[in-house]
Amino acid sequence: MYTLIRNAGVKCALVDEAVPLLLSFGVAEVFYKFHSFMLETGAFLLTWLVVSWLGSAIRSRWQRHG
Repeated sequence: MYTLIRNAGVKCALVDEAVPLLLSFGVAEVFYKFHSFMLETGAFLLTWLVVSWLGSAIRSRWQRHG
């Protein structure tokens, strides 16, 4: 996270990651009930990674065709 903010800047990092972060929080809150902090945190971080990757892929495809 520190490297992302340092390299991209706070504003750019927030623009790129705010929506995936909020979506991941929602998914984790609704679906992840493992009764283990480590498992739920790992699943949340993995979800954030996947949602962020999907958002990035959609943005790049949309920019190429738009």
